[in-house]
Amino acid sequence: MTAARTRYALALDLQDDPQRIAAYEAAHQRIWPEVRAHLLAHGVTAMEIYRLGTRLFMLMEVDPARYDAHAMAEATRTDPVLQRWEALMWTYQAPTPWTPAGEKWVPMAKIFDLAAQ
Repeated sequence: MTAARTRYALALDLQDDPQRIAAYEAAHQRIWPEVRAHLLAHGVTAMEIYRLGTRLFMLMEVDPARYDAHAMAEATRTDPVLQRWEALMWTYQAPTPWTPAGEKWVPMAKIFDLAAQ
C-alpha cells in the first residue's frame, strides 16, 4: 500500500537571458543541502522542475499529513540560508503575466486527467 500524496503543478518564468537561464539550471544541478533538508522536513516527497524557453513548470508531491504551505513559507521567511537561496533564485526568475504581486510560483489549474476518463 502506498502512502497518500498530493500533487501540485506550479509555474514561474525566468528572465529572458541565456546566461541567467544557464546559471539557474546550474544551481539546480546540486541545490544547497539546507534547501533540500527544508523541503523534506516540510513534507515534500518529490519535486521536478521543467523548462520551455523562459517558462518553468514545477511538479511537487507532498505528504498531506505533513505538508503545510503556510508553515513552510514562514520557515523560509525566518531562515537566513533559505532567504539567501530565494534571493539568489529571484535574480534569475520573473513572475508570469498571471502571478499576483509579491508571489513567485503560482498553482496551475488541472484541466485534464487521463485516469479520470
